[in-house]
Amino acid sequence: MKSQRHLKLFYSRRKLLKLSPLLLLTGCDYSARGGVESFLGKFQQFTDWVQEKVFDPDKLAPEYSDKEMTPENGFRVNGYSTDRPDIDIEHWTLRVEGLVEKPGEYTLQQIASLPKRVMNTRHCCVEGWSIIPKWGGTPLKDFLKTVGANPQAKYIYVECGDEYFTSYDMPSCLHPQTLLCYEAYNKPLSLEHGAPMRIVMPTKLGYKSAKWITKLVVTNEKPGGYWEDQGYDWFAGI
Repeated sequence: MKSQRHLKLFYSRRKLLKLSPLLLLTGCDYSARGGVESFLGKFQQFTDWVQEKVFDPDKLAPEYSDKEMTPENGFRVNGYSTDRPDIDIEHWTLRVEGLVEKPGEYTLQQIASLPKRVMNTRHCCVEGWSIIPKWGGTPLKDFLKTVGANPQAKYIYVECGDEYFTSYDMPSCLHPQTLLCYEAYNKPLSLEHGAPMRIVMPTKLGYKSAKWITKLVVTNEKPGGYWEDQGYDWFAGI
């Protein structure tokens, strides 16, 4: 993975290029310390709001044939850190908290007993590359129904075994292609790809597909995320 500094510069350049016409139109002086950062933060909130409003929860991301998918040996490894968490896969559980009727610890076997979806969808990285793996897992909407998630709740927050964290709007979590993924290429996930369970969300950029998930919280308070707190899109729709 590119260095974090390179990623930040890439993303900042992209945002500034998009915003430069707006900065000119304002006629305001944003050269003061903190002025540009404040403006960018407010504009980012606006773009997130727009993306949430135009998101269609019934529109599926493209799915591809096995001939079109990326070969297993081309299944690229990526992440915010090169370190791999020390996870006891045999005894792993997903802790569920927040606005749910049945909080607690859920095993891989319990989650995998729910209806399974297999799909070949594109994983798009903010760095500019993409792959089409074969994913398999439980639709998150089915799991949320099982734990009795409050239907009026607005957000989902997740934590991971490598200290990564991110969050999502509820409509994206209820999208039929959003998975609690435990398989790739019809085999259990490897540790490097997020075993025993990761999020797969083909309607969003790759940094939303959190690996090694350990905790899921249903909430009405909008959470942040590792990259999102550094200026990346919170909604991150494709």
